[in-house]
Amino acid sequence: MNQPQPSFTVGVEEEYLLVDRESRDLVVDPPADLLAECQKRLPGRVGPEFMRSQIEVGTTVCATITDLRAELTALRRTVSDVAQAYGMAIIAASTHPFASWLPQKTTDHSRYNALARDIGTPLRRLLICAMHVHAGIDDVNLRIDLMNQIRYFLPHLLVLSTSSPFWQGQETMLKSYRLAVFDEMPRTGIPESFSTNDEYERHLQMLIDTGVIEDGTKIWWDVRPSARFPTLEMRICDICSNVEDSLMIAALYVCLLRMLWRLKRLNCTWRRYKNMLIEENRWRAMRYGGDRGLIDFGRGTLVPYPDLLAEMVELIAEDAEALNCQAEVGRALTVPQRGTSADRQLAIYNEALASGATERQALVRVVDWLIEETVPVE
Repeated sequence: MNQPQPSFTVGVEEEYLLVDRESRDLVVDPPADLLAECQKRLPGRVGPEFMRSQIEVGTTVCATITDLRAELTALRRTVSDVAQAYGMAIIAASTHPFASWLPQKTTDHSRYNALARDIGTPLRRLLICAMHVHAGIDDVNLRIDLMNQIRYFLPHLLVLSTSSPFWQGQETMLKSYRLAVFDEMPRTGIPESFSTNDEYERHLQMLIDTGVIEDGTKIWWDVRPSARFPTLEMRICDICSNVEDSLMIAALYVCLLRMLWRLKRLNCTWRRYKNMLIEENRWRAMRYGGDRGLIDFGRGTLVPYPDLLAEMVELIAEDAEALNCQAEVGRALTVPQRGTSADRQLAIYNEALASGATERQALVRVVDWLIEETVPVE
């Protein structure tokens, strides 16, 4: 196989929640000047989201994880600085610990208004944030081939990112409640397997021709061929509260894709499993994070997540070296010991309750931690 190596450039989109520094609740109706000032300082890299209490950022195309670190760090710091001038803060968490979706105001935009009419309450409940990682893969058929194979690893990546254990002031018992909310939407979850890009395009065109959707941007799978960029876009992950964990996820994703491409050059391929099996690991990652293990389909047994993670990191060691992101990939091995954002939020909440705090006071402490964790220190 003489196919040239893809660029494996990387870009990240992140969504933040705007909170009032006094109440720690969401800011339902932030002033338009706040977004305008962000856009002035970061032209082309900041925009609104469906809820007015959200703000979205996106990096440019980055050649390396080092470049990505500089961009993502600057984005978080700048948006935080602007928000602070208005008495607000940003938090990188996939759900707010106690805010309700009912009073939230939606952004007045033609796309969002059309979606609201089409989908109804499931969209109104979409008070969730995520991170999306784009990996540059120019060849459309390779993009589809790698999408088919990377599906296996998506639950493994979700485990590392979980940051949504609370919903409307309640402990949900899930590490990623965000996906439970998102799964009420159509065209979500693990994508089907497609033999070629033509096959994918035929199925997509069926939905477009029947008027169900306008284009591929309304395919919201956990991983999808981007309809806007020559990338394979991974969407399963919660947003990471710590920027270094965001970089870790991005590095792991790109390295996994490079590993699968490397195997393809040797006429090898990762075994493709049915969605019913991958979805089971997806559920386990949502519910337990890394606490109860995932299914190793080859062995036919549940395996502790730290063991699976160590195997995955070893599998992509050559790729991490080639892409110069060994440190970011290696950081993943520390997660089972230190916990994800969801683990830390739950620990802070329970420690506060044990010290005599009310449930609301305990949740406020979680928000305080998220404010501090979200913005990288100088």
